[in-house]
Amino acid sequence: MLDTGARFSREALARLLRPKSIAVVGASDKPGALGATLITNLDRAGFAGTIYPINPKRDAIGARPCLTSVADLPPGVDVAVLAIPRPAVIDTVRALAERGVGAAIVFSAGFAEDGPQGLAEQAEIARIAHEAGMVIEGPNCLGLVNHVDKIPLTFVEAFCEPPAGRRAVGVVSQSGAMAAVLGTVLIARAVPTSFSVSTGNEAGSGVEDYVDWLIDDPDTHVIAMIVEQFRQPARFVAAAARARLAGKPIVLLHPGTSSAARESAATHTGAMAGDYPLMRAKVARQGVIFADTLQELGDVAELLVRCPALLRPDVAVLGESGAFKAMVLDQAERLGLPLTVLDNDNAPALRAALPAFVPVSNPLDITAQGLSQPSIYTEVLTALFGDDRVGAIVAAIIQSDPTTADIKVPAILAAIDRAAGEGGTLTKPMIFAGLDEGARMPEHYIAALRARGVPWFATTERVLRALTLLGVACAPSDPVHPAPLDLPALADAAGVIPEYRAKALLAPLGVAFPRGAFAASRSAAVAAAHALGFPVAMKAQASTLSHKSDAGGVILNLADAEATGAAWDRMHAAVAAYDATIVLDGVLIEAMGPRGTEMIVGGRNDPEWGAVVLAGFGGVTAEILSDVRLYTPDMTEQDVIADLGKLKSAALLAGWRGAPALDVPALAALIVKMARLLHSEPRLVEFDLNPVIIYPAGQGIIALDALMVVQPQPA
Repeated sequence: MLDTGARFSREALARLLRPKSIAVVGASDKPGALGATLITNLDRAGFAGTIYPINPKRDAIGARPCLTSVADLPPGVDVAVLAIPRPAVIDTVRALAERGVGAAIVFSAGFAEDGPQGLAEQAEIARIAHEAGMVIEGPNCLGLVNHVDKIPLTFVEAFCEPPAGRRAVGVVSQSGAMAAVLGTVLIARAVPTSFSVSTGNEAGSGVEDYVDWLIDDPDTHVIAMIVEQFRQPARFVAAAARARLAGKPIVLLHPGTSSAARESAATHTGAMAGDYPLMRAKVARQGVIFADTLQELGDVAELLVRCPALLRPDVAVLGESGAFKAMVLDQAERLGLPLTVLDNDNAPALRAALPAFVPVSNPLDITAQGLSQPSIYTEVLTALFGDDRVGAIVAAIIQSDPTTADIKVPAILAAIDRAAGEGGTLTKPMIFAGLDEGARMPEHYIAALRARGVPWFATTERVLRALTLLGVACAPSDPVHPAPLDLPALADAAGVIPEYRAKALLAPLGVAFPRGAFAASRSAAVAAAHALGFPVAMKAQASTLSHKSDAGGVILNLADAEATGAAWDRMHAAVAAYDATIVLDGVLIEAMGPRGTEMIVGGRNDPEWGAVVLAGFGGVTAEILSDVRLYTPDMTEQDVIADLGKLKSAALLAGWRGAPALDVPALAALIVKMARLLHSEPRLVEFDLNPVIIYPAGQGIIALDALMVVQPQPA
């Protein structure tokens, strides 16, 4: 079993999530007060445990006697909810710890988000809780809602509906407001929820803790998350791997795609592999599904809850319009969503179900025939359910009005019931999608579809996007454990390693570089050029000169000794004009090679997320074009080859307009090798091979430039 690195036992978290006794610090009977709404929520839900209101200014809250302070609590209360101002929070948490309270929910804001003083106070809350073994949720959170046991510990009005054996979504969100909004979205769609937890500032517990708990919760089947920052990345990656093994999909909405990447003075990679892309590469490898909007988060979560059958490539779309058919073909191509190839010759059952004038195709246009012959829906859907090549069915139906629905929907339900058989469970997912958003679809038909495990969506476009996000087209392969790759020479390296030294370090690994020689003087440069044979390239070398071309530090096609000597003089003058503080170690003289396609292969060891390699189309325009992908050390060469095909300019790799296909396997081998090196050598902060020239298939690759950044050995 994977090590979760959990901070709390399951029992400790259960005292927060499934409490039998609750203290309300700041209890009130004033309408709208936080403590008042909390108690109203609990009473309306029928909480059967003990509630201890605490307020020194009240003798009673409703029928319950009011305690004057935390010191009056009996020992061992499960959870205390703090509906009090910020200045009183630290002393209250300290008093709760002394009474052996298991957990505390802190609603109050104004801590880490409010400057150094607030951050210090939040750290003190965390320290007190840690020493007492107490779970802290918040501060600056909306609390939680346990729908399973009907325990709403929140100050917003909450109504609990237990899943009662149905598949359910567990919600974990740093934002309390977004947790509440997502809860409303799920309720409106009749999607069962097990638990909803808002973690706020995460002083003493974070999203990783609750995901770990939900993975083992029998009432949770899908986990929906809204996270702005993972504070324990390694733990979340481990949790995501556990969720995948447990068959509990995680759907993540992570704002932050537009935030600036971390700056790096050394490499293209540091600028291009920013925090969000790096996080996404790592997390997606564990099967986490990314949603880009709140709507998509709800859409994907609903599909996963209602369609437990494994989604796989190849979708069939049943439609009723030729124009709609063209629209689906356009959208599927843009999304990369595969459609099953169906025609008159390869789909006999479908051919038999259709009138002679309707050709078999996908998407299928049955025209308006269904209005006069409703059984066509039953027969066509039955044929699609029976076709093993079809991974999922989308019934894209014009709903119009209740009269139209009365004609179409019963025939569709009949096909679903026939496919489900005596067991009553579909083994192939089907989604009902309207074309006319706002049409008056009777609620009882929507309920009937959902009861059969068929989601109802107002628009087809949303369904196709959600299916793509689910990974129907590109589910990740199982991660592998990367074999270690030793580079003993790295032991003596530190700081920014210039090209000539970086190439010497990497060459023993089999990384191909041009023939070359380092020269520390003008005469040595000329001699090296003679030895290599003209024409040659000259490149300035200094640890403080990361991007040589910007400073005039690269001169190509030197044809003879005189040109080489002149280039030495011109290059030193250009670098001095660019930055007078740069002192060159010397120059690197290299043999000129044949032209090819320029790629970039770079990587970094992120202090939180670990090793990642960036690869794509490179050269001096790498950062402008940004046509790159990210790769993790647990990927195989075949994984990398498949993923390189997703580059925007991937057609160039396969051969474009008569050009030969390029040696993609050689490029993939380099990417995997460098990822293993990063994983094995945590001192290797970054490396940059740019450009890497890729030649036609079977002719290999060669790295023209190299740069490395290495942390010094610890003292």
